[in-house]
Amino acid sequence: MSDTINSEIRFNIELDENRVPEKLTWSAQDGGVQAQDAKAIMLSIWDSKVKETMRIDLWTKDMPVDEMKIFFHQTLVAMADTFKRATDDEKMSDTMKDFCDYFAEKLELTK
Repeated sequence: MSDTINSEIRFNIELDENRVPEKLTWSAQDGGVQAQDAKAIMLSIWDSKVKETMRIDLWTKDMPVDEMKIFFHQTLVAMADTFKRATDDEKMSDTMKDFCDYFAEKLELTK
């Protein structure tokens, strides 16, 4: 019988009077992260019973739009990489990365 190990990631969200995020922090003891500031969080959770993705998308009201565009681009690139590792579908991963290049070009993120 093997011992299981539990790991925990925590998000703390400070809201204003209108319940809009003012401050986001996250902690992951196993990763050596304690109350690290963040401006945005995108979290996807797969519910296999109902075959649906639940999502939590939060950003602070002082998150600059130019940084949000970079955040989205980097998230899309990471999703293409994760898709490749999870499915071994290199062709679709490359197609996703082509879109990421297009996305970056249209938002003038590339120099």
